[in-house]
Amino acid sequence: MARCYICNKRAQTGNKRSHSNIATKRKFKVNIQTKKIDGAKRKVCASCIRTMNKVK
Repeated sequence: MARCYICNKRAQTGNKRSHSNIATKRKFKVNIQTKKIDGAKRKVCASCIRTMNKVK
């Protein structure tokens, strides 16, 4: 399972609701991207990348 290197954010589970309100399980995946941090490639979520760009 992919997770963010900085904040440990990972996929959450929930229900997909049809038009007739029937619930089936689904996953809400995290927007994970690879980025070089301190010379190594790390998997980081998009919200952490935005925060790192703000701090610079």
